[in-house]
Amino acid sequence: MAHTSVEGLPAQEAGVSRSYRNYVLFILTLVYAFNFIDRQIIGILSPFIKADLGLDDAQLGWLKGIYFALLYTVMGIPIAWLADRYSRVNIIAISLTLWSGFTAASGLASNYVQLAIARIGVGIGEAGGSPPSHSIISDLFPKEKRAGALSIYSLGIPFGIMLAFFASAFFLQGGSADWRTVMYSVGIPGVLLALLLKFTVKEPTRSVTAPSQTENANKPSVKKSLKQLLKIPTWWGMALGISFGSFGNYAISTWIIDYYVRAFAGLDITQLLVVFGIINGTAYALGVWLGGYIADRWGKHNKKAYALLPAIMLIVGLPAFYASLQVQDLWLSVGLMALLLFTSGSYLGPSFAMAQTLAPINVRAMSTALFFFVLNIIALGGGPTLTGIISQSLVPSLGETEALRQALLYLVVPYALSITVFLWTSTKIVKDWEMAESRGL
Repeated sequence: MAHTSVEGLPAQEAGVSRSYRNYVLFILTLVYAFNFIDRQIIGILSPFIKADLGLDDAQLGWLKGIYFALLYTVMGIPIAWLADRYSRVNIIAISLTLWSGFTAASGLASNYVQLAIARIGVGIGEAGGSPPSHSIISDLFPKEKRAGALSIYSLGIPFGIMLAFFASAFFLQGGSADWRTVMYSVGIPGVLLALLLKFTVKEPTRSVTAPSQTENANKPSVKKSLKQLLKIPTWWGMALGISFGSFGNYAISTWIIDYYVRAFAGLDITQLLVVFGIINGTAYALGVWLGGYIADRWGKHNKKAYALLPAIMLIVGLPAFYASLQVQDLWLSVGLMALLLFTSGSYLGPSFAMAQTLAPINVRAMSTALFFFVLNIIALGGGPTLTGIISQSLVPSLGETEALRQALLYLVVPYALSITVFLWTSTKIVKDWEMAESRGL
């Protein structure tokens, strides 16, 4: 079990070197990248899985959606409860081993049921990744640098997606793919990374709110933790802001290739996948990093920056997204879509930083778990699914291409909601920050 220091000093003030902090951040970011590789790869390989196992699109939809998202979302809360009490390093290492192992085991599946069980296992495993990672990062980095540190951690998202696109392009280039080999190839290295994490990263000293706190006060019940978090307006504002924005981003990430294939007949699919891999690894990644960096710099003078920056960036990105679905040139459309990805990446660092900074110190992992619960129920569960439902409902009257275009255009609504919520949150953040400071950040 992890222990707190007598002095109550966070790790960055208790003799932990900058190089070691950066090493831990690098390892956790790499773990997060594996999270998204394993999350995305089944969707990219689905045509080959479908042909090999004789599955229909409905079965594939369950595999790519609810089998992963539901248990991934639900399991995050009890795992976070454990992370607020026991070794976070051990929890991450065990979780990484589980989801990587189940990803590799997916390659052994000979039927739909076996693959579904493996997919559920991936979701359960990944639930133990981000909440304890966020908690560790918050103990290693002071509040003034948390948005930047969590933005670097969030680079695991674009880099993981980039690698998934590159892997897809590599195997599609030859006209065929051994999807089982791909599962082994992305799963087994994750198990090795879990061992590296376990043997090179030490459980950091936890911060405490005050030296006089009792041991029991440091271990609140789940019910008490929930009540503490749900009373913070800014926490809710950042959670909903990132959720509405990610609703659009998840829908785009799962449907945009389908749209381009339909709207621009004869395109080189391999080239398109490579380009989207590059976009995620550059434009999206740069937006993620800059979002945290600028928020931390601006936030030194104005705490509203953590909510205002995402709103401003999305105000720029939303028109670009709308225009990308109107133009008739493929690469102009892709370029405008890249601008949306760049601007939308800006909300990750500030949002995750507020989930940590505004939460009581002894429930930081729980805060992230709840954050991801709201985020994934709305975004991961809703974005791809509702876009598909709307598109299918419009096919009889509009045809497949125009139906999907219209369904994607409706994403203007959640993006607009995201902007509105972030602007509202900027009016609450100063007071909530002061309250957090009063109890100890």
